[in-house]
Amino acid sequence: MNLPGIHIRAESLHDASSIYRVTAAAFLDAPHTSHTEQFIVSALRKAGQLTVSKVAMHCEELVGHVAISPVRISGTDHGWYGLGPVSVLPDYQGRGIGSALVMDALLLLSSSGAAGCVVVGEPAYYERFGFKAGGALKLPGVPPEYFLAVAFDTPVPVGVVSYHEAFDAQS
Repeated sequence: MNLPGIHIRAESLHDASSIYRVTAAAFLDAPHTSHTEQFIVSALRKAGQLTVSKVAMHCEELVGHVAISPVRISGTDHGWYGLGPVSVLPDYQGRGIGSALVMDALLLLSSSGAAGCVVVGEPAYYERFGFKAGGALKLPGVPPEYFLAVAFDTPVPVGVVSYHEAFDAQS
């Protein structure tokens, strides 16, 4: 990553409230959201399900965050994970910070032996990271073109993906 003044690091014990604030702000005016992303990240952390939690720092300010957590495929652990939420403060969006967070998180995930990763999002954005839509994985209630997967050296399994119950958090 070559973003002047920005560095990415693992979440620390003292970052939770800043991550909450950044996530709420990032999704405040976003379309296609229930505005619960900050609650989801907090619930994943509380449940010990944040496999990857990275932050982007500008000077001493936390300006971005990415979360990755385990998913199950047709009720079984296949070593797959879900990317998101990815959050960047509105004033910092469009500068490549979200992309840098995603690339850093995926590199860490793939080097840890994960089989693959899924994401719900805009195909035009996530395809640049190797994600592809319309595969053998399905997420109920999500149009197939917005549910994307990337495999790390293994075939994509067939099945229905389910996220941790933290994704149902409302507060």
